[in-house]
Amino acid sequence: MSKTTPDREKLGDVAAAAGLRRMHVLAWRDLDDIEAGGSEVHAAEIASRWAAAGIEVVMRTSHAQGHPNEIERDGYRVIRRRGRHLVFLDAPLQELRHSGGRRDGLLEVWNGLPFFTPLWARGPRTTFIHHVHGDMWRQVMSPHLARLGEVLELRVAPRLYQHSRILTPSPSSRQQIIHRLGIPANQITAVPNGIDPRFSPGGTRSAHPRVLVVGRLVPHKRLEWIIAAVAAIRPRLPEVQLIIVGEGYERSALDRLVHDQQADTFVHFEGRISPEALVDHYRSAWLVASASSHEGWGMTLTEGAACGTPAVATRIDGHVDVVQDQRTGLLVDNQHELTAAIEQVLTDGDLRTALGAAAQTRADGLTWDRTALEVLESVADQCLQ
Repeated sequence: MSKTTPDREKLGDVAAAAGLRRMHVLAWRDLDDIEAGGSEVHAAEIASRWAAAGIEVVMRTSHAQGHPNEIERDGYRVIRRRGRHLVFLDAPLQELRHSGGRRDGLLEVWNGLPFFTPLWARGPRTTFIHHVHGDMWRQVMSPHLARLGEVLELRVAPRLYQHSRILTPSPSSRQQIIHRLGIPANQITAVPNGIDPRFSPGGTRSAHPRVLVVGRLVPHKRLEWIIAAVAAIRPRLPEVQLIIVGEGYERSALDRLVHDQQADTFVHFEGRISPEALVDHYRSAWLVASASSHEGWGMTLTEGAACGTPAVATRIDGHVDVVQDQRTGLLVDNQHELTAAIEQVLTDGDLRTALGAAAQTRADGLTWDRTALEVLESVADQCLQ
């Protein structure tokens, strides 16, 4: 943990004033899950800071492959029961039975599907929605299951959450929730994600052009766009390398794509790596790229920014809040523009330096202490009303 900040010191005061001695968190997946991503990091960062402030925190989530059903991490308790689908039934039942103890407040993470807390949870609660999934269901599910997911997310759940307190990481995600879910604007607040202090300038830039991608290997990340972009650039920049950090069920398909395109010599899959190794990758890369079709924020882009590394990313909700086009990075609308933007940043040293410096400046002030405080204040406000 980093040094104490005013925001972290205030956490304990807010909790005490509101009587929030015990907080429970409901999340689809845990940080140890093989497909854990930004949502899981977000929940873990908040829970650890609440625990450090003296709050008793219990997080309920689904099984993590190869890991025990119950652990303690950074001062909070993690209970992992059931699979990816049954957790949405089991977690509410365990809460109603007070398994794991009673709570004073509840944080629900709505990741595609919510836990439908308005139907059963009593007391102060807040729901965090990173982004609306929408057509993402069709990318990962069979047609029938995709249709069911869309109906539950876009039609059924929003009717139940009309009077719930909703948090989301960015203004663009807030607008998405208003327009697509129909939840009243006065119920939704944007609370930016933080950046761990370990992400900072230092180290040595690679001597040769290096593009970095960090994230889960899943369809909506559109890794194939970036692989194709780097392949197209190689005739003019033969030393360019693409580093992909992360795991996911698309790995085998991406391996085949790389092999078929004879890209094995310049595309390197690193898998899951240590936090220290990730920092080194951000610091050595010339740019961080994201071709995602859906994001609530863009955590990897802000982590790179904190290390002084600019971004090239798709112009989508979430990305438009963390990347200032032409100032801290370049935003693009299609695959052709992605290729051109990556090449521009790699070949224009002055542009790359200016973008990186501005990105680092903008990343200053984004702390997990502030995020944890604002989420807790959302729950506390309901206690004091």
